[in-house]
Amino acid sequence: MKKILILLALMPVTALANDLNGANTAWILTSTALVLFMTLPGLALFYGGLVRAKNILSVLMQCFAIAGLASLLWLLVGYSIAFADGNAYLGDLSKFMLSGVTEDTLSGDIPESLFALFQMTFAIITPALIVGGFAERMKFSAVLLFSAIWLIVVYAPITHWVWGGGWLSDMGILDFAGGIVVHITAGVAALVAAMVLGPRNGFLRKPMPPHNMTMTITGAAMLWVGWFGFNGGSALAANGDAAMAMLVTHIAAAAGAMTWMFYEWIKYGKPTALGAVTGMVAGLGTITPASGFVGPAGGLVIGIVAGIVCFNAVILIKQQWKIDDSLDVFPVHGVGGIIGTLMVAVFASNELGIFSGQGLSEGMTIMSQLKVQVIGVAATIVYTAIATYVILKVVGRVTGLRVSAEEEQQGLDIVSHEERGYDL
Repeated sequence: MKKILILLALMPVTALANDLNGANTAWILTSTALVLFMTLPGLALFYGGLVRAKNILSVLMQCFAIAGLASLLWLLVGYSIAFADGNAYLGDLSKFMLSGVTEDTLSGDIPESLFALFQMTFAIITPALIVGGFAERMKFSAVLLFSAIWLIVVYAPITHWVWGGGWLSDMGILDFAGGIVVHITAGVAALVAAMVLGPRNGFLRKPMPPHNMTMTITGAAMLWVGWFGFNGGSALAANGDAAMAMLVTHIAAAAGAMTWMFYEWIKYGKPTALGAVTGMVAGLGTITPASGFVGPAGGLVIGIVAGIVCFNAVILIKQQWKIDDSLDVFPVHGVGGIIGTLMVAVFASNELGIFSGQGLSEGMTIMSQLKVQVIGVAATIVYTAIATYVILKVVGRVTGLRVSAEEEQQGLDIVSHEERGYDL
């Protein structure tokens, strides 16, 4: 009997736990916490510091409320639309209220409950990112209604297309951690929202600088740390893919930050903290779709390109097109997601020497992979833009979208919540 017990103790954990892998489960548990940490408090503080003092509480409240709302919607129908069996475009409702998800059900070799929770944190941060496009001028009721409809109509279906066995997945699209699913959808939605609502009062007359850069840098640092769970966790395993994803994520973030900083230094004479952290976020967003497919050298190039392209995209959107995407969601996340999704077709190739990655989809060349990536980017932009526009119009009819000019002047902290972020 003693020998039998010793043999059982020496057996792999997976054999004793119905093929559940303890190491992978532990890593995704950790990654899930890190991704939620990106929104609360990371993104909330990052955005909160960027707005004016009279609106800080409204931004924090929007991020917090979206986290709660998105979680409940993911439980009800979001997870089912995204990951249940269905057709090429939508999952069915067989996972309504996480039906069939128990302590013993697995997704791969981790608990399905954990997989659903990990994906829930992605569903939280994506609509929260859009807040930056309409910050300081949208009604709180409109924010909630828009975010709820958008999550179900835009985010969940596109997640199914890419990660849930949908038509883009069948084509061999490469999106490791959400360049399409998170960054392009959020960026395009933010741009559409900014155009529909119009600019903040005074936007065309005077600059509206951040009110608290200390808060913004603190939030940005939390985003950098949390992104290791975002990208590394998307391997869904504690293995070399996760480690490489984390390595290239860090390299791209550093490269994006330094590129933006020096570019700004050369162009305007001084480097700014705002530029450095914005470049970091651009590098992170751009490496996201490529993180599990490219190598360190490829990650470096992607980070540098992100710093240059996203820097100029900010200038184009705000200074030349006069679009008040308040916190630069489209030029940083949207543009970053687009170029990262396209560049993965090159740097994932294992035939580029020092710049080689982990390999393209089966049977693909660089050009054929690039074609699939372009189709995925174009379809996502078109669908997101049209659906977001329609949702905004519907919400506008139900609640109204924008606060009055007098309320905007007073600030959303008092107008929406009868509280102040600062009691001076």
